[in-house]
Amino acid sequence: MQGRRNFVKGLGAGAVLAAFGSAYAQGSGPLEQVRILYGFPAGSAGDSVARRVAEKIGGSGYSKNMGVVENKPGAGGRIALENLRNAVGDGSVIALSQVSAFSIYPHIYSKLSYQARDFEPISIGAIMHHGLAVGPAVPAEVKTLKDFLAWCKNNPDKASFGSPGAGSQPHLLGALLGLRSGVKLSHAPYRGMAPGVSDVAGGQIAAIMGPCGDYLSYHKAGKLRVLATSGPQRNPYLPNVPTFAEQGFSDLTAEEWFGFYANAKTPVDVRQRAHAAITMALRSDALKESLGVVGLIATSSTPEEMARSQQAEFERWGALVKQIGFTGDS
Repeated sequence: MQGRRNFVKGLGAGAVLAAFGSAYAQGSGPLEQVRILYGFPAGSAGDSVARRVAEKIGGSGYSKNMGVVENKPGAGGRIALENLRNAVGDGSVIALSQVSAFSIYPHIYSKLSYQARDFEPISIGAIMHHGLAVGPAVPAEVKTLKDFLAWCKNNPDKASFGSPGAGSQPHLLGALLGLRSGVKLSHAPYRGMAPGVSDVAGGQIAAIMGPCGDYLSYHKAGKLRVLATSGPQRNPYLPNVPTFAEQGFSDLTAEEWFGFYANAKTPVDVRQRAHAAITMALRSDALKESLGVVGLIATSSTPEEMARSQQAEFERWGALVKQIGFTGDS
């Protein structure tokens, strides 16, 4: 796929330490405490990123004490970004946001209460792949994506998929699958993944598209069958499941990443210290292991890498949204 980015590579440890030392030398000391805003409920995938990082930034040149996570659920994560835009720009408040808030939302909502220029990127924190999973409503002999699409074509009244919400990346991936395959797939938006996964496992709906981490325990227990994943390579936690690209749908190659953002008014030296502390936290083996439990791939980036990735995703999804024809205002 043209314009695809690879996994973002962070700075080496020496470079992080150099950035940390450079920032600290500029004079302003660490903040008493940092609040990390996250636009979804506690217990959701990205919440784990925010909390693991919050636990590790205390005692750094950025924050004297462990950070505090404040969940601001609603509007697909937009409320947290609105709060960050209106916060004092001293670095004491940052936000963790999914890239969709900057890559997809500007294309589907005619009015947003924030713009990309309201924020400064600090670092990517984790990468998430999505997957298509089916449950007992789909016959056991349906074992591949090709099988599922054939079944949907023969059972149009049952050809549906759920997602964690209209306008989410999983919703658009499902819509794109229908568009590229020529099979009509009805969309059932849920308020988050938990109720959707429950309905698929219970046979109330045929399939669901969403974060792979939400399927891991169900897949291992045989309650759901994950037929395809969205990453450029196979998901490390579902190594036996082929990607969409392997099954003929390269347009469905997609990664949702979570990134840390500061208010645009935040001084450069404070952002540098935030970057140093956050990226050092993300290199912890314990943190990587804990994120793996919920299907996330811990990573880090420079602010410049994060900004470039965000712009590339914005351009890519702009073209795809036009093809899909979805608007969030309808």
